Amino acid sequence: MAFAIPSRTKILSVIETLAIGTAGGALFLLLNLPGGLISGAMLAVGVAAIAGRPLAVPPILTQTVLVLLGISLGSLVSRQLLQHVGAYPLTIALLALATFCSTFGSSLYLQRVHGWDQTSAFLAGSPGALSQIIVLAAEKGADVPAIAVVQTMRVIILTAALPLLLAMTGIAPSSPPAAAVAITSPLELAALIAASVAAALLLRLIRFPASWMFGAMIGSSVLHGTGLTDGALPPWVRGVALVGIGALIGTRFARMNGRVLLSHVNAALGSFAIAIVISAVFVAVIVLTTHVRFADVIVAFAPGAMDAMLALALALTLHIDPIFVGAHHLSRFVFVTITTPGIVHLFGRPQDDVDD
Repeated sequence: MAFAIPSRTKILSVIETLAIGTAGGALFLLLNLPGGLISGAMLAVGVAAIAGRPLAVPPILTQTVLVLLGISLGSLVSRQLLQHVGAYPLTIALLALATFCSTFGSSLYLQRVHGWDQTSAFLAGSPGALSQIIVLAAEKGADVPAIAVVQTMRVIILTAALPLLLAMTGIAPSSPPAAAVAITSPLELAALIAASVAAALLLRLIRFPASWMFGAMIGSSVLHGTGLTDGALPPWVRGVALVGIGALIGTRFARMNGRVLLSHVNAALGSFAIAIVISAVFVAVIVLTTHVRFADVIVAFAPGAMDAMLALALALTLHIDPIFVGAHHLSRFVFVTITTPGIVHLFGRPQDDVDD
């Protein structure tokens, strides 16, 4: 098939999205707000999308951004890979339990307080794996717009508010500390990109979740961990990637009107509060019984990161251990993806399975 050239309208839509995201990221960066580039871009694009602007980030640009973030994260592996390996089995097991408890707690709240049906409430309360949740909701006849609002609001709150909260409490710096990082040479950069893209394509071939991000991270970490490459991407490239991922999150609001959003905002905030309280109990247990840093645990256990890639992007902006955070969000993604269909089948509305 011939390559389809994007229409002028689509090109202008992408340019507008990136321009709004860049302006928002630059403003937050100028104000020295934590996670400025990703948070500013996300909020600016989100507001414009709600206002009715036809914003979009095309797949090829999304994939490029995810590969760049994966390469950046892989460059940190040589310094942080073994930092928390001993705590992984315990904390990942507790994460699975926390996910189970927060999902059913949020679901019960939505049913009892807001009168939601059981299937919609459970899917709305499931943290992470948003695309799978929405597809499953459509197949089961659940309230897709309501679920999308609750899930997206949770992501927006966490991505925008968590960096600010950590900085205000002194847990994480409001701006990354200056560090002398070597910039990779052109030859090493070519090898880094080739290895990262090859690993990403391999993971995509086997349908691995978040393949572009994790494939690039694996390729980059192998080269850095073996000492074949010791340089990082230029700071401006990392900045472009962070603005891009922030804009991508913001476009989630493109197909939501204000009336639908407001009708479910109370449910979203209430269920989010329930999930936060339950997750906080598990965070406290880990902090009191292990030597894992509080900042790492609180980001790793934040209920409702859209995907591991977004959690990693957030972790990168905060200088939080990306290996620890990424492993836990990937574990949650796999846990939710595997268990949610079975639980919905057992406790959801059976009649929806045959509705067509």
